[in-house]
Amino acid sequence: MAQVAVIVGSDSDLPVVKGTVEILEEFGVAYELTIASAHRTPKRAMDLAMTAEERGVDVIIAAAGAAAHLPGFLAAFTTVPVIGLPIRSGALEGVDALYSMAQMPSGIPVATVGINNAKNAALLAVAILGVVDEELRTKLKEYRKRQACALNDRAVHLEEVGLRAYLAEKEKEKEKGG
Repeated sequence: MAQVAVIVGSDSDLPVVKGTVEILEEFGVAYELTIASAHRTPKRAMDLAMTAEERGVDVIIAAAGAAAHLPGFLAAFTTVPVIGLPIRSGALEGVDALYSMAQMPSGIPVATVGINNAKNAALLAVAILGVVDEELRTKLKEYRKRQACALNDRAVHLEEVGLRAYLAEKEKEKEKGG
C-alpha cells in the first residue's frame, strides 16, 4: 500500500519527478506514480484524490507546469496533505506554476516547494509522515546529519587547497561526469 501518491500532470514532468522517486526509495517510503490532468482527465484526477485515504495514501505530491492547477484541484477533493511541485516550463519558466500553487485560496492549502525541486517535495513528504513514524523521523535526522558532514568536509578541503585548486578539482569532476 502506497503512503505517497506522486501524480504528474503530464509525462513530460517525469524526468523532474525522478528526483522525488529516488528520495522516497532511499527512505523506503512506498509510493504510487501516475499521470492525471486537472484539465484533460479531470474525472481521473478527482477519483485519485477522493480515494487517496482508502488506498492508504497519507501525502500527495502533485507536479505540474504552466498554470499548474493539478495540486489545488486534488486538494479540493481530499484532506490528505498535498505538496505542489512546480515544473519549469513555458514562457515564465515555472514561475506561473509556483504562483498558482502558493497562492491557493484560504481553506484549500497546498504546500509548495521550489520550481523543479523534486527532492524537497519528497523530503517534505517524509517529514510529514515522520510526525507519526519514528523510524522515518530518525532516517530524516540521519540524512540531514550526512548532508552537514559532507558540507563540512568540502569546507575543510576548500580551506586546505584554496579557491583556484578547489574549483579546478570541481571542473575535472564535472568533465568526468561526477
